[in-house]
Amino acid sequence: MSVELSERDKQMLDGQHGQAARMAMSILVRMAEVYDATEMMDVSQAHIDGCSMLTDSGLEFAETLSALGGRVSVPTTLNVVPLDLQNWRALGVPEEFAGKALRLAKAYTDMGCIPTWTCAPYQGYLTPRFGQQIAWGESNAIAYANSVLGARTNRYGDYVDICAAIAGRVPRSGLHLKQNRRGQLLLRLADIEPAVLVDGAFYPAFGHFLGKLAPDKIPVIDGMPAGVTRDQLKALGAAAASSGAVALFHAVEVTPEAHTLEEAFQGDDPEQVVDVHLSDLVAAQSEMSTAEEGADLDAVVLGCPHFSYDEFDRLAQAIRSTGRSLHPDLRLIVLTSQASYALLQRSGLMAPIVDFGVEIVIDTCVFLSPILSSDARVIMTNSGKCAYYAPGELGVQVAFGSLRECVRSATEGAVCREEAPWK
Repeated sequence: MSVELSERDKQMLDGQHGQAARMAMSILVRMAEVYDATEMMDVSQAHIDGCSMLTDSGLEFAETLSALGGRVSVPTTLNVVPLDLQNWRALGVPEEFAGKALRLAKAYTDMGCIPTWTCAPYQGYLTPRFGQQIAWGESNAIAYANSVLGARTNRYGDYVDICAAIAGRVPRSGLHLKQNRRGQLLLRLADIEPAVLVDGAFYPAFGHFLGKLAPDKIPVIDGMPAGVTRDQLKALGAAAASSGAVALFHAVEVTPEAHTLEEAFQGDDPEQVVDVHLSDLVAAQSEMSTAEEGADLDAVVLGCPHFSYDEFDRLAQAIRSTGRSLHPDLRLIVLTSQASYALLQRSGLMAPIVDFGVEIVIDTCVFLSPILSSDARVIMTNSGKCAYYAPGELGVQVAFGSLRECVRSATEGAVCREEAPWK
């Protein structure tokens, strides 16, 4: 065998730790061979994306591992499940679909996974620390963990993630290793005015541009404002991981492995230098929208990735500033986690949001659960990730806009945008 294994690895492969561990380790060793990794390494935490995929094969895989006595060996959080576990009946989810989704959820929790049910695990329980070796699934979470937190994970696909959680081991390769976290492309924000950099729509638009430019390379951004927020970095990473496969980006003087340009590139020169202009952002925003200005809307979808408490605060402010009501023929859906929702319940923000007519959906996503009506034709979102996937996943036209534009459009029942310095 070309992969060097520890004594415990060999014991797992021999079935001495149970058949589930044997199955998990055999898959991980095969993946190590694919990655050309010569040895395995420990991880101390995992986040599972496979729990979100409701397919017959995915359900069988999870239930098989569980039936074989599979138990996670490291603290393991769970991504969205294909169901709002509390309100699925009110949302009109069919019983047969719900039954399978509940079986899938049970299989993972029976294996000892923590029922966080969120695509933004970095916002709540068990946020990893700088330098921590982890095995995370879910593209936006991977980008955030690597880039903003400085934890270390590869892009673990569905079902490899739960194998890593059971074994507590992964191939020593990729972004787990410092030398592979070196920046490759330098992006300089050339003529971007400060007013643009504080606009909430800038970050998903820039992320969309970044993902298409970098594909799976590691970009280094020079010129990001020091006051950029966690939610803005979340939006950037989520969009870049959707239009491309960005798993790690560095922002000079912002992210923890890029105090200087030299540190971000680990003393090397960039492979390519790109000056990012205002016209690039305008083009990216235009590319994210397939619906025209003035198009009638069926729904506004926010919270992809899941809404944070701070985003609920900004939503409440946007609602108050309109002084108007939600259009009667339109749904405004916000996706969030139990953790953010619990904070919302303890605040004074719940009343204005609910009174406006916002539907708060917990634990799941519009791409995975039949929340939107099959008759929906046009939606609006402030998410670069949602804008990228919605046409293909939901068969709808999509309009991208800022949070304020989404709320205003929700009152008008049609796509309407504000004048902004970069549009």
